[in-house]
Amino acid sequence: MRKFILKLILPALIGGYFSGATAQVDKNILNWYNNHKQGMGTDKALKSLKKKNPETVIVAVIDSGIDVEHEDLQGKIWVNTKEIPGNGIDDDGNGYVDDIHGWNFLGNSNGENQGPARLEVTRIYANLRTKFADVAEEDVADADRKDFELYLEVKEEVESNRKQYEQIIEQTKQFKTQMLPMLPKMIGNIIGKEDFTEKDLRKWKPEDAQGKQMKQIAKALLSGELTEEAIDRQIDQIQSMIDHHYNPDYDDRSLIGDDYLDMTQVNYGNNDVTGPDAMHGTHVGGIIGAIRGNKLGGDGVADNVLLMSLRAVPDGDEFDKDIALAIRYAVDNGAKIINASFGKAYSQLPQELYDALRYAEENDVLFVHAAGNSALDLHENPNYPVNMFSFQDKPFTNYLSIGASTRVHEEELPASFSNYGQTKVDVFAPGFEIYSTVPGNKYEKQQGTSMAAPMVSGVAAILKGYFPEFTMAEIRQIILDSVTDFSETDQTKPGTEELVKFGILSATGGVVNVRQAVKLAQERSKAN
Repeated sequence: MRKFILKLILPALIGGYFSGATAQVDKNILNWYNNHKQGMGTDKALKSLKKKNPETVIVAVIDSGIDVEHEDLQGKIWVNTKEIPGNGIDDDGNGYVDDIHGWNFLGNSNGENQGPARLEVTRIYANLRTKFADVAEEDVADADRKDFELYLEVKEEVESNRKQYEQIIEQTKQFKTQMLPMLPKMIGNIIGKEDFTEKDLRKWKPEDAQGKQMKQIAKALLSGELTEEAIDRQIDQIQSMIDHHYNPDYDDRSLIGDDYLDMTQVNYGNNDVTGPDAMHGTHVGGIIGAIRGNKLGGDGVADNVLLMSLRAVPDGDEFDKDIALAIRYAVDNGAKIINASFGKAYSQLPQELYDALRYAEENDVLFVHAAGNSALDLHENPNYPVNMFSFQDKPFTNYLSIGASTRVHEEELPASFSNYGQTKVDVFAPGFEIYSTVPGNKYEKQQGTSMAAPMVSGVAAILKGYFPEFTMAEIRQIILDSVTDFSETDQTKPGTEELVKFGILSATGGVVNVRQAVKLAQERSKAN
């Protein structure tokens, strides 16, 4: 029975289904990523720079949208001063009408927004199904063999996931009615105290993996994050995955009306940069640049940023065309850093993504990409857009791939969900238990490499603002050369119970350290 609980609930718990608003955030969590003991040393770094006046740096956030009216982001939102608001004219001639704070690539010219999206694997399946659904393997022409093999691969992935999620929904319903009421007593019997407290959980030192997982569930129960309502939300989310993410018959581009594989069709979207679900993007934006020191939520990493909102990440997989156009928009409109807290396993327009990233590189714009949350080795499981496409001669010099770290340095430093890869992930940054802005002047705790990437975007913005003489490629190198080195420490490999050296999980074997990055920037600045 306990194995059933752990198999069902723990992935949801780690993935953030039960993360959410809290009436009073744990003081141990608030701003931990900025402190010098567990986090990146941001506060000390900025204190050492207080006599300098930084330049403002524009950070483009390609995401689900940002609540530009949020109380903790006022004065931190980019404004296109070349555009006259609300006149319906493309004043600056950049191809986007009334793009005051950025652009929404997930809408149409009527101001409407497209709903959930399919995963890229499902789009590929739907496209290939029209060609191969009624074709026997022995009848496939040699010229079509590669596409047919891809068709079989994506068909299996889509259909098996649909079945799996249908089963999980039924199991989850059973868990809610049969197991959830029993959990407090079950955990109480394990630790010897039925009315256990947070103090009791801190004293509880389980030795095996199941015990550690049960302790996580106990924490979720005690904090009020694991409830019937939370489980109902999980069920709704999984049902939406069946209805949209893994539904080959669902049209996820009908409202926009373009061909998402045709890069010549670019006249779409609108200036609604918040959109209907800006939860993820607002959380990311707050990590980068929420007002520091105002005692509202957590402090942003950087104190010198303007956030450009580029809405291109739906509930589902992003479209390659939207991402490529968003990257180009960011570059053309003055961003020096692009935060990319998204990723997917397949790409249908790799050349177009490559061209956009190369365009950013040629214009000295840094691209900071979340490594992904599947506890996978990126050497075997690409997370697009990648830093080295199959047709590429050399890796980008403006690309950073970021894994997620925790505030526990002994054996639990890499977050259990984080992707990794000794040459595919550059560095880790705080991405667990991150309290930041969400829409409606609210704040929530979330976790993921999506939270780790904006940490690094914030660090890059600090360095560029206080040391403008450096190129973004040089700033990238400063970040990598100044990490807190954990390479020889034993850490639990994400997705396993195996202890490995932290150095095999990323290129640097370290965690971003703002204080050390500032010191190194000062040294290299003087040397120049």
